[in-house]
Amino acid sequence: MELRQLQYALQIASERNFSRAAEKLHIAQPSLSQQLSKLEKEIGVLLFQRNTSTVELTHAGALFMDQAQKIMDAVELLRQEMSDISQLRGGKVMVGSMPITGAHLLPHVLPSFKRKYPEIEIALLEDSSMNLEKLTAGGKTDLSLLSLPLQEPSLTYEIIGEEKIDLAVPAGHPLTERTKDGKHVPVRIEELSGESFIVLKKGQGFRKITFDLCQKAGFEPNVVFESNNMETIQSLVATGMGITLVPRFISRSSRSEFVPIYLPLSEPVPSRTLVIAYRRGRYLSKAAEAFIDTFKETMQDLVK
Repeated sequence: MELRQLQYALQIASERNFSRAAEKLHIAQPSLSQQLSKLEKEIGVLLFQRNTSTVELTHAGALFMDQAQKIMDAVELLRQEMSDISQLRGGKVMVGSMPITGAHLLPHVLPSFKRKYPEIEIALLEDSSMNLEKLTAGGKTDLSLLSLPLQEPSLTYEIIGEEKIDLAVPAGHPLTERTKDGKHVPVRIEELSGESFIVLKKGQGFRKITFDLCQKAGFEPNVVFESNNMETIQSLVATGMGITLVPRFISRSSRSEFVPIYLPLSEPVPSRTLVIAYRRGRYLSKAAEAFIDTFKETMQDLVK
């Protein structure tokens, strides 16, 4: 049994498709099939049920993948530990990030990190929070920038900061007229029950936060439009299509010509907890630990 065969089997299990697995592994599909057949013959069990359209794990296959992942994790642990001890290279950290949140935070974090650790390479993988959790659990990223709550039980995390949430409304909205001492009066979420909401599509963590806050206030948000992009949502709010809740670091941006009015929410002001997540039990290299420390320091400065 060879390590590459374990890697091949895990990739097939992840993709549930031989063609996609071969493409990700950068090998020919016949070679992949041949190696899998060789592995199954050696261990004496069938790992996958194949037909023309699907590839499914057998019971034995599911047990095999669980142990194979542990073996590959142990190999990576050994590689990382030896790299840290030898200090022959600076290291590489694969970081997963939610696109919009990363667009507003990483430009603050990465330059600071590169100044401190110019020898360490950072690779970035952007995806929805739901997919990032799966990728991180599967070892495709070392660390991922996410927000609580996490749905994947195999992940653990370190908190890097709290981010308050604002309300975005179009100019001329009645709520913008409520001021005191020249400032907008904070809005209670209960007051939004009759409003039209523009929200992120399913799979985005902040969508769940929005729905949870509304449900806690006693109503289901009346969703009139959905988008994968928070910048698009804010532009649509600015044109009068509805309202939305926005993380404060994102609401500070005014790059678009369509910018809504941002209003504070009443006490206790809701917030989301940003975390750096990684698979429970996974060895964190010195490079990964340095990235987490830098991110925490940067967040403290941004909050100030």
